[in-house]
Amino acid sequence: MSENQHTPTGIPNASQAEAWNGYEGAHWAAQQDRWSAVNSGFDRPLLDAAAIVDGERVLDIGCGGGGTTRLAARAAGRGHALGLDLSGPVLERARALSTGEEGGNVSFVQGDAQVHPFPPGSFDIAISRFGVMFFEDPVAAFTNIAGALRPGGRVALLCAAEPEGNEWLTAFGSLGDLLPLQGFGAPGGPGMFSLADAGTATSLLTSAGFLDVRARHLRAPGIWGRDAADAARFLLDSGPGRHLLSQAGPGTRETALERLTTRLRPYESADGLRLHGTGWLLTATTAGAATA
Repeated sequence: MSENQHTPTGIPNASQAEAWNGYEGAHWAAQQDRWSAVNSGFDRPLLDAAAIVDGERVLDIGCGGGGTTRLAARAAGRGHALGLDLSGPVLERARALSTGEEGGNVSFVQGDAQVHPFPPGSFDIAISRFGVMFFEDPVAAFTNIAGALRPGGRVALLCAAEPEGNEWLTAFGSLGDLLPLQGFGAPGGPGMFSLADAGTATSLLTSAGFLDVRARHLRAPGIWGRDAADAARFLLDSGPGRHLLSQAGPGTRETALERLTTRLRPYESADGLRLHGTGWLLTATTAGAATA
């Protein structure tokens, strides 16, 4: 299937759809196990906050390869978990990984949370592991998500926190004379750090009608590769790394790879190259059912 055939039409977030149905999505799909290792340190805090119980209906926003969707489905037992994502390539991978999953209570759909026609009140909880930072119109997206939840429903959403708290990003600082890093990692959106300011993130949820909105700061480790050289290659082949290299001069990659490898060596450990990242865990509820 071609990249264009993956891309949903008629959505407002066209630039993100193009990226996640092009190289970015293909890279994430091919490297799903590695991205899971990068982000898995945040899974337990997210699931603890979600407190999913047997029989609940879970919506996973920006589900990627479906790792968190499958974890939610296991917690939901007789309930169900639906993963939503813009990217056709990562959803193909998610469906392949969920084939034969015990319980059979997980499914995936391609769409944009800003406009996807969720049946009103069809979910008990919405979760996300770093999938809510890419909205062109975050208030529209969060309002649509709120409408998909039952009265008294809840959300547990992870978004990236301060850029300087992410060791992979600070490692890129060693390449400042090789790559155009000006503005790279700066808050703003849609993008990785669009919700890095907790006040902005909580205000957006409040504007979308959520109640009892809270933000808790998290810091967690992730495995980025077998060793420094492996992690450096992975970083430079990622969407951000590839974007920066595309703006640099010819032959820059090998110099950048050598320098980044050296910069990452102190983070090597017996179980791989370990880097810490930070995030905001956002929790909130929808208004409860009216009483007589």
